[in-house]
Amino acid sequence: MTIIEGQRIVLPDATATVAAGAAIATGLRGGMVVGLTGELGAGKTTLVRGMLRGLGWTDSVKSPTYTLVEHYAISSLYFYHFDFYRFSEPDEWESTGFSEYFRPDAVCVIEWPERVAAWLPQIDISLTLEHAPGGRTLQFAARTEAGNECLAICAAGLR
Repeated sequence: MTIIEGQRIVLPDATATVAAGAAIATGLRGGMVVGLTGELGAGKTTLVRGMLRGLGWTDSVKSPTYTLVEHYAISSLYFYHFDFYRFSEPDEWESTGFSEYFRPDAVCVIEWPERVAAWLPQIDISLTLEHAPGGRTLQFAARTEAGNECLAICAAGLR
């Protein structure tokens, strides 16, 4: 098995970022964990909005910066969007009960995964958004076979 590693694309604007998220969504399935890294304002929530649009969600998509998690029920799939930016100590994880969200019928997308890395299950796909001249870049890498399958499915949409 060859794990997809370090692929990078340029996203010139928010529309392209939403489209990239929708492309990623084509390969998502229950039980997957996606790590999403990037500076404040890099477009993480915009990318998640694209994932949700790709899965058929038409309502608003909010950043979980203050709530820590936003939940979306899509058909028979639960989609949890976490933001651990405000976590100052990884031990805060133990008091949240968030470990119960990581189930076979759920996709969990985690902003700032490094803040709780010791408590997370294996991340299937790592996504990194960075500011760049003319927009931003999205780097993506599979960390598991499920992540590899997801990126193989959505590869055409990520060009």
